[in-house]
Amino acid sequence: MTVSISESWTRIENWLSENASATYSALAPPAHPEDIAATERVIGQPLLKPLVISLLRHDGLLDQRSSLLPGIYRPMSTGRIAADWGLFTGFYDKHTADEGGGEAECDFMRIGGSRILYGHPQLIPFARDLGGGYLVLDHRPEIDRGRVHEAEVTEGIMRGSHDMWSSLPVFMDSVATALETNQPLNGNMPVVDEEHRLQWDFIPLSSDRTVR
Repeated sequence: MTVSISESWTRIENWLSENASATYSALAPPAHPEDIAATERVIGQPLLKPLVISLLRHDGLLDQRSSLLPGIYRPMSTGRIAADWGLFTGFYDKHTADEGGGEAECDFMRIGGSRILYGHPQLIPFARDLGGGYLVLDHRPEIDRGRVHEAEVTEGIMRGSHDMWSSLPVFMDSVATALETNQPLNGNMPVVDEEHRLQWDFIPLSSDRTVR
């Protein structure tokens, strides 16, 4: 049974309050429903329920020196989601994607990556790293609907095979478990720096091989 977003947030908050107080203090207040509605108008579709629930818990992270999510990603606010979605979709070449058609989608499912899909308007960014990479939530009405993908300009959209990528609730549950057990998640180890901020070190271990 999948753990709810709200339960995972409670576990993450509890861990942060005891172990990484600076990051705990940097959790933004809940998003206002009107801000979520404004973002949905910008992107032209409703946000999936798990993302809405997460934003209603915390509208992003106020301190950009913390890395709340593995892979040094930081949750984005509703306003930042709308703004970055506009920038992200500017890279999408619909003509090339239409020409690739089903072949591009088969390659994405088979090899786990696609440059053609980068910037697709139904892949909604919700977290970002300092290098400009994103975590995106798949809103397409296909088999990957609700999955989490990584997105980078050079590599395109990366479809991970680790269980953590299967949905946003599973992703957040995996993060909470990694914090509580002090175990690596997909090669990322939670650490707390001297300023009591959560960071994630990339440490591929034989017992936790990185699988994108």
